[in-house]
Amino acid sequence: MEDEAFTDINGKAIFLDCQSHSSFCREFTVSSPKVSIGKVMVYTCSVWLLAYAVFFFTQNTAVLSSAILITLVGMMLHIHFVKVDHESLLVIGSLGIQVSSSYASGRETTTFIEMSKIKDIVINEAIYMHQIIYYLCVLLKDPSEPNAVSSVVPLFQSSKPRLNCLVKVYRSCQEILSKC
Repeated sequence: MEDEAFTDINGKAIFLDCQSHSSFCREFTVSSPKVSIGKVMVYTCSVWLLAYAVFFFTQNTAVLSSAILITLVGMMLHIHFVKVDHESLLVIGSLGIQVSSSYASGRETTTFIEMSKIKDIVINEAIYMHQIIYYLCVLLKDPSEPNAVSSVVPLFQSSKPRLNCLVKVYRSCQEILSKC
């Protein structure tokens, strides 16, 4: 088990944990930093101060109640649907690939792709905002035409690791796929 520090496309720290369960089975986990209490406090105080300023001029208590309710619901939705704690990729040579995302609320999503449906794992490039980024993706075989690609499944969508991290995962995945 090795744990290395990398950065995402925005320069924020992420961690890659590589576990080799056997020569045909490896797991890669990309973890993001936890939610910052300081940022949460700044956001909450800003919204509540703005609501208090509106209340001061309107004398309407519904403004304060709405601000409290909106910030609480907003934080819960962000933690449950947006903030991903870690993403993992489990590659099992003869079986397939499992992709999992764990959210800050504890919710998990898991997708399994059978090895018979996988054509290859590649590093692709895309234009994102004003820069070119790289991402790891699984190419799926087209059932009607074996040499064609039917779809592309991007990996590590939330953590968006930089190329040096992707190359490490890519080489290890290719090593397993070449044994199959």
